[in-house]
Amino acid sequence: MKKIVFSFLAGAALMALGIITMMPGMMIVEHESKYSTVDETTKALADSIKANGWSVAGKIRNMNKTIQKHGLDFNREVRIIELCKADYAKDMIETNPEISTMMPCAWGVYEKDGKVLISAMNMGLMGKMFGGNIAKVVGESVASDEHNILKAVIK
Repeated sequence: MKKIVFSFLAGAALMALGIITMMPGMMIVEHESKYSTVDETTKALADSIKANGWSVAGKIRNMNKTIQKHGLDFNREVRIIELCKADYAKDMIETNPEISTMMPCAWGVYEKDGKVLISAMNMGLMGKMFGGNIAKVVGESVASDEHNILKAVIK
């Protein structure tokens, strides 16, 4: 009996370690842009966001300029695009107001290893982690819409 309990606990510990090790790489996904510059990608992405019934929430942040205001600099172009779909936001905030800390959704557009990439949270996985209404909205509706938005911009 002790061997069974020990085996079970050892297996559970190994599985937990595997999940903890893999989770950060699964939470953020990167997509290669079909455009050659950060600015072209950012514009095309903003256009696709709007064409798919979403809005760009506020202005697109140029992180290079933001950092430079503080006397710092870095060697790659980086933009942040915040996007929102009001009916999804309303649906989630009504049932789970605490999720507002993660709103609006944001994508990063940046240069890395000679490529222009778009990064985003893995909304399908995120929805599963929360469950309930968030799983329905984020894991299904948002994930599907984001896939459609990205089709116009990624390779």
